[in-house]
Order: sequence, then structure tokens, then C-alpha cells
Amino acid sequence: MGTSPHTPLPIAEADFTQTGYSYTLSLIQGKHKMVILYCLMEYEPVRFNEMRRYLGRISDKTLSVNLKELERDGLIARTEYPQIPPKVEYSLTDLGASLMEVLDQMCTWGETHRPK
Repeated sequence: MGTSPHTPLPIAEADFTQTGYSYTLSLIQGKHKMVILYCLMEYEPVRFNEMRRYLGRISDKTLSVNLKELERDGLIARTEYPQIPPKVEYSLTDLGASLMEVLDQMCTWGETHRPK
């Protein structure tokens, strides 16, 4: 048996951690990562303080950790400009932009199904 949605392995042989779904979740899991990606999709490039204001109640440390993880995973790019005061901007990479189709579908689903 294959691993396509139409011919799944027997559950005794299956390993969720080896699925594409699990990999995608590992990149966007957490309270803020999808919101960060959505913000960059709508407004890029975005500076750190702009991002913090957009997200609302988030500490500098939490935002910094999330940005570093998204950068490490290749979803966002950090551009530092050598000036005083320092200027840093964040934007989506091609890989991050390719994930926006998925997030856009989530938005569409939410708009369709949220209580009026």
C-alpha cells in the first residue's frame, strides 16, 4: 500500500510524524507564527516594532524567537541595514510565499463558516 490519501497504510504501520501534514504543522505551530506570516503576506516588508504592534500582546522575546524560527525554517528573510539606529526588515521568502496559498484557504474557510 502507498501513502497517498486514497491508499493509506494500515494504522499499525502509520507514523504521523512522517506525513506532510506533520511537517507543515511543525513549521507553523504556535500562537503567533501564522499571524506573523499573514502580516508579512499583507504588508511586507515589515519592521520588528511594526510587527509587534500588529500582533498586539506579545513580548519582544517571544516575537524574536518566533521570527528566528521562521527564518531558520526558510519561511522568512531578515534584512539588516547598516545604519544608526539599526534597521531590520522581515519579508517572506519564496518558500514562505508558497505557504500563503494554504493560509489563504484557511482565511476563506473562516470567512465562510464564522458566526455572523
